[in-house]
Amino acid sequence: MAEGLKLPIIDLSSPDRTSSARLIRQACMECGFFYLVNHGVEEELLGRVFDQSSKFFSLPLEVKSKLARKQNRGYTALFAENLDPTASSKGDSKESFYIGPLEDATQNKLNQWPSEDILPSWRPTMESYYKKVLSTGKRLLSLIALALNLDEDFFEKVGGLNKHTALLRLLHYPGQLGSSDEEVLGASAHSDYGTVTLLASNGVPGLQVCREKSKQPRVWEDVIHIDGAFIVNIGDLMERWTNCLFQSTVHRVIPAGQERYSVAFFLDPNEDSLVECLASCCNESLPPRFPPIRSGDYLKERFRLTYGS
Repeated sequence: MAEGLKLPIIDLSSPDRTSSARLIRQACMECGFFYLVNHGVEEELLGRVFDQSSKFFSLPLEVKSKLARKQNRGYTALFAENLDPTASSKGDSKESFYIGPLEDATQNKLNQWPSEDILPSWRPTMESYYKKVLSTGKRLLSLIALALNLDEDFFEKVGGLNKHTALLRLLHYPGQLGSSDEEVLGASAHSDYGTVTLLASNGVPGLQVCREKSKQPRVWEDVIHIDGAFIVNIGDLMERWTNCLFQSTVHRVIPAGQERYSVAFFLDPNEDSLVECLASCCNESLPPRFPPIRSGDYLKERFRLTYGS
């Protein structure tokens, strides 16, 4: 049985940025997960996002399938994604919907939207949320930069956030599934691919983390829901930037016996951003563990492995 994990709570509105940065550094070194409160995204807006998400996933499959995922935009059906092929051949028991950058005209054209005739409030709700959580993510990254003894605008400049590739992902985990010979997870064990993830959920449990990914058997701990808080975790690109000082922690979602909705925001840099070990995170006795890589190349390969194409 998993145990509840006590994660630090970071107040994004705190005027003591030095203290906040110190707490973030400790959290990212110890677990790679923390809560974020007073983040500026209104509960009323989040409520509308979950309401619209539920309405979309309640549509018939043939309607949703007209918006099938292309270039990481649009709908993915149950079992279409397998985050850990070594553990299961069936795929993960969730369906999702991806929305990409809105500011860049070329990127925005890739987005797919449900018909206004069916869901008239869907697009404006998701666009409002995307813009709000993007702003929150950028403020958080400035604190993460301080936590790494960098200039506050480091990731804004080096990470090319003016041409970011952030993805908003709506997720739906069905409550009941038919019987199966193998264990089926809502999301099998994985680490996130990018820089940082901000997650909101409807409060249904299921999210678990494993702080020591190389240890066998893995020890899983429940992440407890806190009303109004984002659950934030570090992704693989940030782990590479920090030479494993900050952990990209393995996590999963187990079936809870009831419907679970969540909204993940993956804040990823410009495709051309070069991710290489920060000077403050390596020395003669601790050389860089990873070769430099362009963000877009790394993310593209991870998506290829996840979707098997």
